[in-house]
Amino acid sequence: MKVILTEKVKALGTIGEIVNVSAGFARNFLFPKKLAILADEKNSNVLKDKQKALAKKISAEKSQAETLKKKLDGLTVELIKKVGTNGRLFGAVTSQDIAKELEKQGVQIERRLLSVDGSIKTLGTYEVKAKLFQDVTATFKLKVAIDAAMAEELKKQQAEAQRRNAEKKAKAEALKAEAAKAEADALASAE
Repeated sequence: MKVILTEKVKALGTIGEIVNVSAGFARNFLFPKKLAILADEKNSNVLKDKQKALAKKISAEKSQAETLKKKLDGLTVELIKKVGTNGRLFGAVTSQDIAKELEKQGVQIERRLLSVDGSIKTLGTYEVKAKLFQDVTATFKLKVAIDAAMAEELKKQQAEAQRRNAEKKAKAEALKAEAAKAEADALASAE
């Protein structure tokens, strides 16, 4: 069922948008709360008449979005995650993780407005886009870093692994040398 939104509805759209929703959602939630009207020809004409009033709401929403864009542009958000020995994260970073981290920094934003190219499964810096309004998009950096204590532990594990590999290599070389000496002795005694 197509409806015209008369208010901003979280996870659905902004004022004046025509969206497709289930009939039950429209009948039981949107229409009783006057958040939307049916998108038929009559209501489209009524909407055009109310466009001036809606224009004020839309401009207010847009100015809020532009204010939020100013806060977000150039911002770098650091997210501390646990990492396995191979340098990959335990699970991917989601838009919900990013939204929670932004909230800690005092920026309220819905997770559905955030988008990242591809998935974040390794450490590094990523570019995140936030579509705040129809023509307002903010871009900020997300730095995925490792916990300091975990980094120390990983360094110790890597040093231990390198030490063990060096020991194995030394043992293998010693065995080779011993085998070569035994072979040389066997050849010398055969003559």
